[in-house]
Amino acid sequence: MKKISLAEIIRTGAFLVAGTASFLFTDSILASDPAPTPVTEARELFNGKDLTNWYRFIKDQGKENDPTGVFTVKDGKICVSGEKLGCITTNEAFENYRLIVEYRFTGAALPPRENKTRDCGILVHSKGEDGAWGKTWMCSLECNIIEGGTGDFIVVGNGTDEFSITANVKEERSKANCGIYSPNGKPHTINGGRIDWWGRDPEWADVKGFRGKQDLDKPIGEWNTLEIICDGDTITNIVNGVVANRAYDVKPACGKIQIQSEFAGFEFRRVTILPLEKKTDKK
Repeated sequence: MKKISLAEIIRTGAFLVAGTASFLFTDSILASDPAPTPVTEARELFNGKDLTNWYRFIKDQGKENDPTGVFTVKDGKICVSGEKLGCITTNEAFENYRLIVEYRFTGAALPPRENKTRDCGILVHSKGEDGAWGKTWMCSLECNIIEGGTGDFIVVGNGTDEFSITANVKEERSKANCGIYSPNGKPHTINGGRIDWWGRDPEWADVKGFRGKQDLDKPIGEWNTLEIICDGDTITNIVNGVVANRAYDVKPACGKIQIQSEFAGFEFRRVTILPLEKKTDKK
C-alpha cells in the first residue's frame, strides 16, 4: 500500500480506510468555518467609511481583487455597481441575531441582465468555501432583494440537506423546489430552489421594472428596510415592517453574511446586527 503524507491528505481531501478504501470530504467539511461571534449588543457591521468587517470576492477574480470597483464606499454608503458577479462577506460568523439593512435600487441594470429584473440579496448562514456556488458565493440561505420578489427565500446550497429550509406554503403553488409562503399552509422542505414571499405576483416576469400589485419594497431610488431575524433554526424576513416570509428547521443555523452583486446597481447605508429580543413563533 502506498503511503500518503498528511499534506497530501489535506490537499486531496482523501484518507485510507482499512488500507484499501478511500473517502472524499465535501467542501463544507474541509472548510475552516469560524465559530459564531456572540451578538450581545447592537453593532454596526458597516461603519460608513470603509469595508472594515468585510472582504470582497469577485467571480473569476477571487478574494480582495476588485480593480473595477464593484464594491466601493462613497458618501456613507456601500455602492454596488453590479458590473460583475460577486459579494462582500463578513469576516465573522453569527447566530441568533436581528439584522437590519437599509438599501435602495439605483436603477442601473447591466449586461447580461440589462433588460431583466434588478436583482441582489442578503445571504445568511454562509458556510464553506468562497465561490463554492457558481464560483461566486458561499453556500448559504438567501433573503432575496429583486424587483417583484423582495422577501423570497432561496437555498444557495450544495444539493444536500446541509443547506435546507422548511416553510408553510400554499398547496396549489407547492412543487419539488418551490412554494409560496402562507402562514397556515402545509410544511414544505427544500434543499434547492425557492420559497416565494406571500404576495409575489402570480404574473411575475423577469423584466426590468416589474412591479407587482402587493410589492412591499419601494420604487427605484427610495430607501427600504429589510429586517432578517435569525432565531435558532428559524429565519423571518420582514420588508418595510411587514412579515414577508418565514422558514424553520433551517440548516445551517449560523454562518457568515454576504451581500451580492448581480448585474444591478444598489446602495446600502445601514447594516446593523442586534441581539434577539425574544423568541419568534416558528409557524
